[in-house]
Amino acid sequence: MRMRIKMDNGYIVIIEADSTQTAVMKSWGGMMKWNKKQNWWEGLVCAELLNRLSKLIPLPKPLNAERYRLNAVQEAVDAERVRPTEDLKPFAKYPVKRNLYAHQMRAANMALLTFGLMDPAGGCSSEKVPG
Repeated sequence: MRMRIKMDNGYIVIIEADSTQTAVMKSWGGMMKWNKKQNWWEGLVCAELLNRLSKLIPLPKPLNAERYRLNAVQEAVDAERVRPTEDLKPFAKYPVKRNLYAHQMRAANMALLTFGLMDPAGGCSSEKVPG
């Protein structure tokens, strides 16, 4: 029996997991939950879950692409978090009257990255950036 996995509406759905895979998923502390009604494992799509699953089984291409995208966003957010204050620049013209403090600019920049309005590589995404 081979584990089958898919991404559906922001959830990872796994069916036909063997006993070893089931034991590993149970050890993740509630990241994956058993859905009795549907008879499958499910968990919210996040970088941590996809990274753990990639160590357990080879992920299908769409899931692997999502894993790389989420990891890139996390790396960009972490880089913004530790950027020296003198190197801080706003990613967009924020709709505020006063100049932002460094921590406020960091937060606004990280929000644009997290919500997909700014590409982690530095350019704007296909969606419009506010401002």
